Amino acid sequence: MTATTLSYTSGVSSTALLGETIGANFLRISRQFANREALVEVETQRRWTYRELNAAVDELASGLLARGVAKGDRVGIWAVNCAEWILVQYATARIGAILVNVNPSYRQHELAYAIQQSGMRMLIAQTSYKASAFRELVEAVQPECPELTEVIYIADPSWQELITAGRSVPTGELEKRMTQLSADDPINIQYTSGTTGYPKGATLSHHNILNNGYFVTETILLSEQDRICVPVPFYHCFGMVMCNLGATSHGAAIVIPAPSFDPAATLQAVQDEKCTALYGVPTMFIAEQNLPNFNSYDLSSLRTGIMAGSPCPVEVMKRCMSEMHMDQVAIAYGMTETSPVSMQTRPDDNVERRTATVGRVHPHLEVKIVDPLTGLTVPRGTPGEFCTRGYSVMLGYWTDPAKTAEAIDEARWMHTGDLAEMREDGYVNIVGRIKDMVIRGGENLYPREIEEFLYTHPSVADVQVVGVPDQKYGEELCAWIKLKPGAETLDQQAVAAFCEGKLSRHKIPRYVLVVDDFPMTVTGKVRKMEMRVSSVELLGLG
Repeated sequence: MTATTLSYTSGVSSTALLGETIGANFLRISRQFANREALVEVETQRRWTYRELNAAVDELASGLLARGVAKGDRVGIWAVNCAEWILVQYATARIGAILVNVNPSYRQHELAYAIQQSGMRMLIAQTSYKASAFRELVEAVQPECPELTEVIYIADPSWQELITAGRSVPTGELEKRMTQLSADDPINIQYTSGTTGYPKGATLSHHNILNNGYFVTETILLSEQDRICVPVPFYHCFGMVMCNLGATSHGAAIVIPAPSFDPAATLQAVQDEKCTALYGVPTMFIAEQNLPNFNSYDLSSLRTGIMAGSPCPVEVMKRCMSEMHMDQVAIAYGMTETSPVSMQTRPDDNVERRTATVGRVHPHLEVKIVDPLTGLTVPRGTPGEFCTRGYSVMLGYWTDPAKTAEAIDEARWMHTGDLAEMREDGYVNIVGRIKDMVIRGGENLYPREIEEFLYTHPSVADVQVVGVPDQKYGEELCAWIKLKPGAETLDQQAVAAFCEGKLSRHKIPRYVLVVDDFPMTVTGKVRKMEMRVSSVELLGLG
Protein backbone atom coordinates (compact mmCIF):
# COMPACT_ATOMS: atom_id res chain seq x y z
CA MET A 1 0.00 0.00 0.00
CA THR A 2 1.39 3.41 -0.94
CA ALA A 3 0.93 6.60 1.06
CA THR A 4 -1.31 8.05 -1.65
CA THR A 5 -3.96 5.38 -1.04
CA LEU A 6 -4.26 6.11 2.67
CA SER A 7 -7.01 8.30 4.14
CA TYR A 8 -4.71 11.23 4.91
CA THR A 9 -4.60 14.72 3.47
CA SER A 10 -3.31 18.19 4.40
CA GLY A 11 -4.42 21.67 3.43
CA VAL A 12 -1.86 23.61 1.42
CA SER A 13 -2.45 27.36 1.17
CA SER A 14 -0.65 30.42 -0.15
CA THR A 15 -2.58 32.52 2.37
CA ALA A 16 -0.75 32.78 5.68
CA LEU A 17 -2.29 32.23 9.09
CA LEU A 18 -3.13 35.36 11.05
CA GLY A 19 -0.74 35.90 13.95
CA GLU A 20 -2.76 38.63 15.70
CA THR A 21 -5.05 38.65 18.68
CA ILE A 22 -8.77 39.11 18.00
CA GLY A 23 -8.62 42.64 19.41
CA ALA A 24 -5.71 43.66 17.20
CA ASN A 25 -7.36 42.19 14.11
CA PHE A 26 -10.66 43.95 14.81
CA LEU A 27 -8.91 47.27 15.39
CA ARG A 28 -6.99 46.96 12.12
CA ILE A 29 -10.09 46.05 10.10
CA SER A 30 -12.14 48.82 11.77
CA ARG A 31 -9.63 51.39 10.63
CA GLN A 32 -9.44 49.93 7.13
CA PHE A 33 -13.24 49.84 6.62
CA ALA A 34 -14.26 52.59 9.05
CA ASN A 35 -17.30 53.82 7.13
CA ARG A 36 -18.67 50.47 6.02
CA GLU A 37 -21.66 49.00 7.84
CA ALA A 38 -20.50 46.41 10.37
CA LEU A 39 -23.60 45.35 12.31
CA VAL A 40 -27.37 45.52 11.87
CA GLU A 41 -29.88 44.37 14.50
CA VAL A 42 -33.10 44.06 12.50
CA GLU A 43 -35.55 43.91 15.43
CA THR A 44 -34.44 47.31 16.81
CA GLN A 45 -33.03 48.72 13.56
CA ARG A 46 -29.83 49.64 15.38
CA ARG A 47 -26.87 49.98 13.03
CA TRP A 48 -23.13 50.46 13.46
CA THR A 49 -20.36 51.25 11.01
CA TYR A 50 -16.97 49.71 11.77
CA ARG A 51 -15.83 53.02 13.29
CA GLU A 52 -18.92 53.12 15.53
CA LEU A 53 -18.71 49.46 16.49
CA ASN A 54 -15.04 49.82 17.39
CA ALA A 55 -15.86 52.82 19.61
CA ALA A 56 -18.64 50.86 21.34
CA VAL A 57 -16.28 47.91 21.92
CA ASP A 58 -13.70 50.30 23.41
CA GLU A 59 -16.31 51.76 25.76
CA LEU A 60 -17.29 48.34 27.07
CA ALA A 61 -13.68 47.12 27.29
CA SER A 62 -12.79 50.22 29.34
CA GLY A 63 -15.76 49.51 31.61
CA LEU A 64 -14.47 46.00 32.23
CA LEU A 65 -11.03 47.40 33.06
CA ALA A 66 -12.60 49.87 35.48
CA ARG A 67 -14.29 46.97 37.29
CA GLY A 68 -10.94 45.23 37.67
CA VAL A 69 -11.35 42.46 35.11
CA ALA A 70 -7.86 41.04 34.58
CA LYS A 71 -6.29 39.07 31.77
CA GLY A 72 -7.47 35.47 32.09
CA ASP A 73 -10.52 36.29 34.23
CA ARG A 74 -13.63 34.44 33.08
CA VAL A 75 -16.55 36.61 31.96
CA GLY A 76 -19.78 34.84 31.05
CA ILE A 77 -22.33 35.90 28.43
CA TRP A 78 -25.84 34.49 28.82
CA ALA A 79 -28.16 35.86 26.16
CA VAL A 80 -29.87 35.15 22.87
CA ASN A 81 -28.61 36.89 19.74
CA CYS A 82 -28.33 40.65 20.19
CA ALA A 83 -25.86 43.42 19.44
CA GLU A 84 -24.62 43.42 23.04
CA TRP A 85 -23.51 39.79 22.66
CA ILE A 86 -21.10 40.91 19.94
CA LEU A 87 -19.90 43.89 21.98
CA VAL A 88 -19.07 41.57 24.88
CA GLN A 89 -17.30 39.13 22.54
CA TYR A 90 -14.92 41.76 21.19
CA ALA A 91 -14.52 43.74 24.42
CA THR A 92 -13.40 40.69 26.39
CA ALA A 93 -11.02 39.72 23.59
CA ARG A 94 -9.55 43.24 23.62
CA ILE A 95 -8.60 42.99 27.33
CA GLY A 96 -7.70 39.30 27.39
CA ALA A 97 -10.61 38.11 29.53
CA ILE A 98 -11.85 34.60 28.73
CA LEU A 99 -15.41 34.69 27.39
CA VAL A 100 -17.58 31.85 28.70
CA ASN A 101 -20.50 31.11 26.38
CA VAL A 102 -23.60 30.11 28.35
CA ASN A 103 -26.37 28.33 26.46
CA PRO A 104 -29.57 30.45 26.64
CA SER A 105 -31.60 27.28 27.27
CA TYR A 106 -29.72 26.50 30.49
CA ARG A 107 -31.71 26.31 33.68
CA GLN A 108 -30.63 26.65 37.30
CA HIS A 109 -28.55 23.48 37.70
CA GLU A 110 -26.78 23.91 34.35
CA LEU A 111 -26.12 27.61 34.94
CA ALA A 112 -24.58 26.92 38.34
CA TYR A 113 -22.38 24.22 36.82
CA ALA A 114 -21.05 26.56 34.08
CA ILE A 115 -20.30 29.32 36.61
CA GLN A 116 -18.58 27.00 39.05
CA GLN A 117 -16.68 24.88 36.53
CA SER A 118 -15.26 27.89 34.69
CA GLY A 119 -14.56 29.92 37.84
CA MET A 120 -16.61 32.76 36.36
CA ARG A 121 -15.89 36.18 37.91
CA MET A 122 -18.51 38.25 36.06
CA LEU A 123 -21.69 37.33 34.22
CA ILE A 124 -23.38 39.52 31.61
CA ALA A 125 -26.95 38.35 31.08
CA GLN A 126 -30.34 39.26 29.74
CA THR A 127 -33.07 39.93 32.27
CA SER A 128 -35.57 37.70 30.46
CA TYR A 129 -36.54 36.26 27.07
CA LYS A 130 -39.88 34.61 26.31
CA ALA A 131 -40.42 32.02 29.07
CA SER A 132 -36.87 32.30 30.43
CA ALA A 133 -36.45 34.47 33.52
CA PHE A 134 -32.69 34.97 33.39
CA ARG A 135 -32.49 37.36 36.36
CA GLU A 136 -34.46 35.03 38.65
CA LEU A 137 -32.24 32.09 37.75
CA VAL A 138 -29.06 34.11 38.34
CA GLU A 139 -30.30 35.25 41.74
CA ALA A 140 -31.16 31.64 42.60
CA VAL A 141 -27.62 30.35 41.90
CA GLN A 142 -25.61 33.27 43.32
CA PRO A 143 -25.51 31.91 46.90
CA GLU A 144 -23.81 28.73 45.69
CA CYS A 145 -21.40 30.59 43.36
CA PRO A 146 -19.24 32.82 45.60
CA GLU A 147 -16.66 33.25 42.84
CA LEU A 148 -19.26 35.19 40.81
CA THR A 149 -18.67 38.67 42.21
CA GLU A 150 -20.57 40.78 39.68
CA VAL A 151 -23.60 40.44 37.41
CA ILE A 152 -24.42 42.93 34.65
CA TYR A 153 -27.79 42.89 32.90
CA ILE A 154 -28.29 43.96 29.29
CA ALA A 155 -30.84 46.77 28.79
CA ASP A 156 -30.64 47.47 32.52
CA PRO A 157 -29.11 50.37 34.51
CA SER A 158 -26.22 48.08 35.44
CA TRP A 159 -25.16 47.97 31.76
CA GLN A 160 -25.01 51.74 31.48
CA GLU A 161 -23.20 51.95 34.82
CA LEU A 162 -20.54 49.61 33.42
CA ILE A 163 -20.11 51.81 30.34
CA THR A 164 -19.96 54.95 32.48
CA ALA A 165 -17.33 53.40 34.75
CA GLY A 166 -15.03 53.05 31.75
CA ARG A 167 -14.72 56.81 31.43
CA SER A 168 -12.50 56.84 34.52
CA VAL A 169 -9.91 54.58 32.89
CA PRO A 170 -6.77 56.60 32.03
CA THR A 171 -6.02 57.22 28.36
CA GLY A 172 -3.71 54.55 27.02
CA GLU A 173 -4.67 51.90 29.61
CA LEU A 174 -6.64 49.85 27.08
CA GLU A 175 -3.83 49.98 24.52
CA LYS A 176 -1.38 48.95 27.24
CA ARG A 177 -3.48 45.89 28.10
CA MET A 178 -3.63 44.88 24.41
CA THR A 179 0.19 44.84 24.23
CA GLN A 180 0.24 42.29 27.06
CA LEU A 181 -1.80 39.71 25.15
CA SER A 182 -0.63 36.79 23.01
CA ALA A 183 -2.51 35.17 20.15
CA ASP A 184 -1.95 31.84 21.92
CA ASP A 185 -3.75 32.94 25.10
CA PRO A 186 -7.05 31.19 25.95
CA ILE A 187 -9.90 33.56 25.08
CA ASN A 188 -13.07 31.45 24.96
CA ILE A 189 -14.70 28.53 26.79
CA GLN A 190 -17.56 26.72 25.05
CA TYR A 191 -19.40 23.89 26.76
CA THR A 192 -19.98 20.85 24.60
CA SER A 193 -23.24 18.99 25.06
CA GLY A 194 -22.19 15.42 25.74
CA THR A 195 -24.58 12.46 25.74
CA THR A 196 -23.28 11.32 29.13
CA GLY A 197 -21.89 13.16 32.13
CA TYR A 198 -21.43 16.90 32.51
CA PRO A 199 -20.58 19.21 29.58
CA LYS A 200 -16.88 19.78 28.99
CA GLY A 201 -15.46 23.29 28.53
CA ALA A 202 -13.59 23.39 25.22
CA THR A 203 -10.94 26.08 25.71
CA LEU A 204 -10.01 28.04 22.57
CA SER A 205 -7.33 30.64 21.87
CA HIS A 206 -7.32 33.82 19.77
CA HIS A 207 -5.26 31.87 17.22
CA ASN A 208 -7.77 29.00 17.13
CA ILE A 209 -10.96 30.91 16.45
CA LEU A 210 -9.71 34.02 14.63
CA ASN A 211 -8.03 31.90 11.97
CA ASN A 212 -10.91 29.46 11.66
CA GLY A 213 -13.43 32.26 11.17
CA TYR A 214 -11.09 33.90 8.68
CA PHE A 215 -10.52 30.78 6.57
CA VAL A 216 -14.17 29.65 6.63
CA THR A 217 -15.17 32.95 5.02
CA GLU A 218 -12.03 33.20 2.90
CA THR A 219 -13.08 29.86 1.40
CA ILE A 220 -16.48 31.27 0.33
CA LEU A 221 -14.71 34.31 -1.15
CA LEU A 222 -16.12 36.78 1.38
CA SER A 223 -15.10 40.44 1.15
CA GLU A 224 -16.08 43.81 2.59
CA GLN A 225 -18.89 43.89 0.00
CA ASP A 226 -20.73 41.00 1.68
CA ARG A 227 -23.55 40.94 4.24
CA ILE A 228 -24.14 37.78 6.29
CA CYS A 229 -27.59 36.95 7.67
CA VAL A 230 -27.06 35.05 10.93
CA PRO A 231 -30.00 33.09 12.40
CA VAL A 232 -27.67 30.63 14.18
CA PRO A 233 -26.95 31.26 17.90
CA PHE A 234 -23.92 33.32 18.88
CA TYR A 235 -23.20 31.17 21.93
CA HIS A 236 -22.17 28.40 19.51
CA CYS A 237 -19.05 28.35 17.28
CA PHE A 238 -21.26 28.63 14.19
CA GLY A 239 -22.40 32.09 15.23
CA MET A 240 -19.49 33.65 17.08
CA VAL A 241 -16.66 32.19 14.96
CA MET A 242 -17.89 31.30 11.47
CA CYS A 243 -20.08 34.39 11.31
CA ASN A 244 -18.83 37.12 13.63
CA LEU A 245 -15.09 36.57 13.35
CA GLY A 246 -15.44 35.50 9.73
CA ALA A 247 -17.26 38.74 8.89
CA THR A 248 -15.13 41.17 10.88
CA SER A 249 -11.84 39.67 9.66
CA HIS A 250 -12.97 40.64 6.13
CA GLY A 251 -14.80 43.92 6.79
CA ALA A 252 -18.19 42.37 5.96
CA ALA A 253 -21.50 43.19 7.68
CA ILE A 254 -23.29 41.03 10.27
CA VAL A 255 -27.11 41.05 10.08
CA ILE A 256 -29.05 39.72 13.10
CA PRO A 257 -32.54 38.81 11.77
CA ALA A 258 -34.09 37.98 15.18
CA PRO A 259 -33.07 37.10 18.76
CA SER A 260 -33.71 33.40 18.05
CA PHE A 261 -34.40 31.46 14.89
CA ASP A 262 -37.53 32.49 13.01
CA PRO A 263 -37.71 31.28 9.39
CA ALA A 264 -39.92 34.13 8.18
CA ALA A 265 -37.84 36.80 9.94
CA THR A 266 -34.71 35.28 8.44
CA LEU A 267 -35.95 35.46 4.85
CA GLN A 268 -37.40 38.93 5.45
CA ALA A 269 -33.99 40.12 6.67
CA VAL A 270 -32.27 38.64 3.63
CA GLN A 271 -34.71 40.51 1.40
CA ASP A 272 -34.70 43.86 3.23
CA GLU A 273 -30.99 44.01 4.05
CA LYS A 274 -29.86 42.63 0.67
CA CYS A 275 -27.82 39.89 2.35
CA THR A 276 -25.35 38.06 0.14
CA ALA A 277 -24.77 35.12 2.50
CA LEU A 278 -27.05 33.06 4.73
CA TYR A 279 -25.95 30.63 7.43
CA GLY A 280 -27.88 27.79 9.01
CA VAL A 281 -28.13 24.17 10.02
CA PRO A 282 -30.15 21.93 7.67
CA THR A 283 -33.28 22.07 9.83
CA MET A 284 -33.27 25.87 9.49
CA PHE A 285 -33.10 25.73 5.70
CA ILE A 286 -35.85 23.09 5.69
CA ALA A 287 -38.06 25.37 7.80
CA GLU A 288 -37.41 28.31 5.48
CA GLN A 289 -38.09 26.31 2.33
CA ASN A 290 -41.32 24.91 3.83
CA LEU A 291 -42.84 28.33 4.53
CA PRO A 292 -46.16 28.58 2.64
CA ASN A 293 -45.09 31.95 1.18
CA PHE A 294 -41.46 30.94 0.55
CA ASN A 295 -41.65 31.99 -3.10
CA SER A 296 -42.80 35.50 -2.18
CA TYR A 297 -39.42 36.52 -0.72
CA ASP A 298 -36.86 38.21 -2.95
CA LEU A 299 -33.67 36.27 -2.24
CA SER A 300 -31.86 37.31 -5.39
CA SER A 301 -29.15 39.15 -3.44
CA LEU A 302 -27.85 35.82 -2.06
CA ARG A 303 -24.87 34.12 -3.64
CA THR A 304 -23.32 32.05 -0.87
CA GLY A 305 -23.59 30.84 2.70
CA ILE A 306 -22.70 28.00 5.02
CA MET A 307 -24.72 24.92 5.90
CA ALA A 308 -23.29 22.97 8.82
CA GLY A 309 -24.04 21.44 12.19
CA SER A 310 -25.46 18.12 10.98
CA PRO A 311 -25.64 16.12 7.73
CA CYS A 312 -27.49 17.93 4.96
CA PRO A 313 -30.12 16.16 2.85
CA VAL A 314 -29.18 16.35 -0.81
CA GLU A 315 -32.51 17.78 -1.95
CA VAL A 316 -32.35 20.60 0.60
CA MET A 317 -28.91 21.58 -0.67
CA LYS A 318 -30.12 21.55 -4.28
CA ARG A 319 -33.03 23.88 -3.41
CA CYS A 320 -30.63 26.27 -1.68
CA MET A 321 -28.55 26.45 -4.84
CA SER A 322 -31.48 26.85 -7.24
CA GLU A 323 -34.47 28.46 -5.49
CA MET A 324 -32.51 30.49 -2.92
CA HIS A 325 -29.88 31.69 -5.43
CA MET A 326 -27.06 30.35 -3.24
CA ASP A 327 -25.14 28.78 -6.09
CA GLN A 328 -21.88 29.11 -4.12
CA VAL A 329 -23.26 27.74 -0.83
CA ALA A 330 -20.79 25.60 1.08
CA ILE A 331 -21.08 22.62 3.38
CA ALA A 332 -18.80 22.87 6.39
CA TYR A 333 -17.96 20.20 8.91
CA GLY A 334 -16.28 20.37 12.29
CA MET A 335 -16.79 20.44 16.04
CA THR A 336 -16.44 22.94 18.88
CA GLU A 337 -13.11 21.41 19.91
CA THR A 338 -11.66 22.28 16.48
CA SER A 339 -12.76 25.92 16.40
CA PRO A 340 -14.94 24.47 14.61
CA VAL A 341 -14.35 23.77 10.88
CA SER A 342 -12.01 21.12 9.48
CA MET A 343 -13.63 20.39 6.08
CA GLN A 344 -15.46 22.61 3.61
CA THR A 345 -16.64 22.51 0.02
CA ARG A 346 -15.37 25.14 -2.44
CA PRO A 347 -17.31 27.57 -4.67
CA ASP A 348 -16.00 25.89 -7.84
CA ASP A 349 -16.91 22.36 -6.71
CA ASN A 350 -19.39 20.54 -8.89
CA VAL A 351 -22.87 19.71 -7.64
CA GLU A 352 -21.97 16.15 -6.70
CA ARG A 353 -19.14 17.23 -4.42
CA ARG A 354 -21.26 19.94 -2.82
CA THR A 355 -24.15 17.57 -2.07
CA ALA A 356 -22.51 14.18 -1.39
CA THR A 357 -19.56 15.25 0.82
CA VAL A 358 -18.53 17.70 3.53
CA GLY A 359 -15.73 18.98 1.33
CA ARG A 360 -11.98 18.76 1.56
CA VAL A 361 -9.48 19.69 4.22
CA HIS A 362 -9.23 23.32 5.34
CA PRO A 363 -6.06 25.34 4.75
CA HIS A 364 -3.19 24.66 7.18
CA LEU A 365 -4.89 21.56 8.66
CA GLU A 366 -4.31 17.80 8.48
CA VAL A 367 -6.97 15.10 8.37
CA LYS A 368 -6.82 11.32 8.59
CA ILE A 369 -9.35 8.49 8.93
CA VAL A 370 -8.28 5.76 11.34
CA ASP A 371 -9.45 2.36 12.49
CA PRO A 372 -11.10 3.09 15.87
CA LEU A 373 -9.62 -0.08 17.37
CA THR A 374 -6.02 0.01 16.09
CA GLY A 375 -5.57 3.75 15.48
CA LEU A 376 -4.01 3.01 12.10
CA THR A 377 -4.87 5.08 9.03
CA VAL A 378 -7.29 3.16 6.80
CA PRO A 379 -7.27 2.99 2.98
CA ARG A 380 -9.37 5.55 1.13
CA GLY A 381 -12.97 4.43 0.79
CA THR A 382 -12.89 2.63 4.14
CA PRO A 383 -14.97 3.93 7.08
CA GLY A 384 -13.11 4.96 10.20
CA GLU A 385 -12.82 7.67 12.83
CA PHE A 386 -12.22 11.23 11.60
CA CYS A 387 -9.15 12.86 13.18
CA THR A 388 -7.69 16.30 12.59
CA ARG A 389 -4.55 18.19 13.62
CA GLY A 390 -3.35 21.77 13.29
CA TYR A 391 -3.89 25.34 14.48
CA SER A 392 -7.63 24.71 15.05
CA VAL A 393 -7.36 22.04 17.75
CA MET A 394 -8.42 23.41 21.14
CA LEU A 395 -5.99 24.04 23.98
CA GLY A 396 -7.92 21.42 25.96
CA TYR A 397 -10.95 21.00 28.21
CA TRP A 398 -10.96 23.63 30.95
CA THR A 399 -9.33 22.19 34.13
CA ASP A 400 -9.87 18.63 32.89
CA PRO A 401 -6.58 17.09 31.68
CA ALA A 402 -7.98 13.55 31.81
CA LYS A 403 -10.81 14.29 29.35
CA THR A 404 -8.38 16.29 27.21
CA ALA A 405 -6.06 13.29 26.97
CA GLU A 406 -8.98 11.10 25.87
CA ALA A 407 -9.75 13.45 22.97
CA ILE A 408 -6.28 14.63 21.89
CA ASP A 409 -3.55 12.04 21.53
CA GLU A 410 0.16 12.51 22.16
CA ALA A 411 0.73 13.57 18.54
CA ARG A 412 -1.94 16.34 18.93
CA TRP A 413 -4.54 14.57 16.76
CA MET A 414 -8.11 15.41 17.79
CA HIS A 415 -10.26 12.26 17.78
CA THR A 416 -13.77 13.41 16.86
CA GLY A 417 -15.86 10.27 17.37
CA ASP A 418 -17.31 10.74 13.88
CA LEU A 419 -17.30 7.93 11.32
CA ALA A 420 -16.13 9.08 7.92
CA GLU A 421 -14.86 7.89 4.54
CA MET A 422 -12.21 9.69 2.49
CA ARG A 423 -12.69 9.37 -1.25
CA GLU A 424 -9.90 9.06 -3.77
CA ASP A 425 -10.23 12.78 -4.56
CA GLY A 426 -9.64 13.68 -0.90
CA TYR A 427 -13.24 14.71 -0.24
CA VAL A 428 -14.84 13.24 2.87
CA ASN A 429 -18.27 11.83 3.58
CA ILE A 430 -19.48 11.64 7.19
CA VAL A 431 -21.35 8.37 7.66
CA GLY A 432 -22.37 8.90 11.28
CA ARG A 433 -21.16 8.91 14.86
CA ILE A 434 -19.32 5.89 16.20
CA LYS A 435 -22.05 5.80 18.87
CA ASP A 436 -24.79 6.09 16.21
CA MET A 437 -23.57 3.18 14.10
CA VAL A 438 -26.07 0.31 14.18
CA ILE A 439 -24.76 -3.26 14.29
CA ARG A 440 -27.47 -5.59 12.99
CA GLY A 441 -26.59 -9.25 12.93
CA GLY A 442 -22.90 -8.39 12.68
CA GLU A 443 -23.42 -5.89 9.82
CA ASN A 444 -22.35 -2.27 10.36
CA LEU A 445 -25.18 0.01 9.24
CA TYR A 446 -24.76 3.78 8.86
CA PRO A 447 -27.99 5.76 9.47
CA ARG A 448 -26.88 8.62 7.21
CA GLU A 449 -27.01 6.41 4.08
CA ILE A 450 -30.54 5.21 4.89
CA GLU A 451 -31.74 8.72 5.77
CA GLU A 452 -30.52 10.09 2.45
CA PHE A 453 -32.46 7.42 0.57
CA LEU A 454 -35.70 7.82 2.56
CA TYR A 455 -35.53 11.57 2.06
CA THR A 456 -36.22 10.95 -1.66
CA HIS A 457 -39.72 9.66 -0.80
CA PRO A 458 -42.22 12.29 -2.03
CA SER A 459 -44.06 12.36 1.32
CA VAL A 460 -40.99 12.76 3.55
CA ALA A 461 -40.06 16.24 4.80
CA ASP A 462 -37.30 15.00 7.10
CA VAL A 463 -36.14 11.67 8.51
CA GLN A 464 -33.82 10.34 11.20
CA VAL A 465 -32.81 6.71 11.67
CA VAL A 466 -31.71 5.19 14.99
CA GLY A 467 -30.93 1.73 16.29
CA VAL A 468 -33.20 -0.08 18.75
CA PRO A 469 -32.60 -3.37 20.61
CA ASP A 470 -33.63 -6.66 19.01
CA GLN A 471 -33.39 -10.15 20.52
CA LYS A 472 -32.51 -11.87 17.24
CA TYR A 473 -30.19 -9.39 15.50
CA GLY A 474 -28.93 -7.37 18.45
CA GLU A 475 -30.19 -4.13 16.88
CA GLU A 476 -32.83 -3.14 14.35
CA LEU A 477 -33.49 0.12 12.52
CA CYS A 478 -36.23 2.59 13.45
CA ALA A 479 -37.05 5.52 11.15
CA TRP A 480 -38.56 8.70 12.59
CA ILE A 481 -40.35 10.50 9.75
CA LYS A 482 -41.76 14.02 9.49
CA LEU A 483 -44.29 14.29 6.66
CA LYS A 484 -44.65 17.10 4.17
CA PRO A 485 -47.80 19.25 4.60
CA GLY A 486 -50.83 17.44 3.17
CA ALA A 487 -48.98 14.17 2.59
CA GLU A 488 -50.66 10.86 3.40
CA THR A 489 -49.23 9.10 6.42
CA LEU A 490 -46.67 6.31 6.05
CA ASP A 491 -46.30 3.03 7.86
CA GLN A 492 -43.60 0.36 7.91
CA GLN A 493 -45.15 -1.55 5.01
CA ALA A 494 -45.23 1.53 2.79
CA VAL A 495 -41.65 2.40 3.65
CA ALA A 496 -40.51 -1.19 3.05
CA ALA A 497 -42.25 -1.21 -0.35
CA PHE A 498 -40.47 2.03 -1.28
CA CYS A 499 -37.10 0.54 -0.29
CA GLU A 500 -37.67 -2.83 -1.98
CA GLY A 501 -35.09 -3.47 -4.68
CA LYS A 502 -33.27 -0.20 -3.91
CA LEU A 503 -31.83 -0.85 -0.45
CA SER A 504 -30.40 -4.11 0.85
CA ARG A 505 -32.98 -5.90 2.95
CA HIS A 506 -30.96 -5.50 6.16
CA LYS A 507 -30.99 -1.70 5.64
CA ILE A 508 -34.80 -1.44 5.46
CA PRO A 509 -36.15 -0.01 8.77
CA ARG A 510 -37.97 -2.59 10.86
CA TYR A 511 -39.96 0.16 12.57
CA VAL A 512 -41.42 3.50 11.41
CA LEU A 513 -42.62 6.32 13.64
CA VAL A 514 -44.39 9.32 12.07
CA VAL A 515 -43.76 12.38 14.28
CA ASP A 516 -44.33 16.12 14.26
CA ASP A 517 -40.85 17.01 15.53
CA PHE A 518 -37.50 15.54 16.50
CA PRO A 519 -35.88 16.20 19.89
CA MET A 520 -33.33 18.90 19.10
CA THR A 521 -30.58 20.92 20.70
CA VAL A 522 -30.91 24.70 20.35
CA THR A 523 -28.23 24.61 17.65
CA GLY A 524 -30.40 22.38 15.47
CA LYS A 525 -28.70 19.06 16.14
CA VAL A 526 -30.92 16.03 16.54
CA ARG A 527 -30.71 14.29 19.91
CA LYS A 528 -30.38 10.71 18.65
CA MET A 529 -29.70 9.32 22.11
CA GLU A 530 -33.05 10.70 23.27
CA MET A 531 -34.72 9.30 20.13
CA ARG A 532 -33.38 5.82 20.87
CA VAL A 533 -34.75 5.92 24.41
CA SER A 534 -38.14 7.20 23.20
CA SER A 535 -38.27 4.57 20.45
CA VAL A 536 -37.84 1.76 22.96
CA GLU A 537 -40.70 3.16 25.05
CA LEU A 538 -43.04 3.89 22.12
CA LEU A 539 -42.46 0.48 20.54
CA GLY A 540 -42.60 -1.46 23.79
CA LEU A 541 -39.13 -2.94 23.32
CA GLY A 542 -37.96 -2.52 26.91
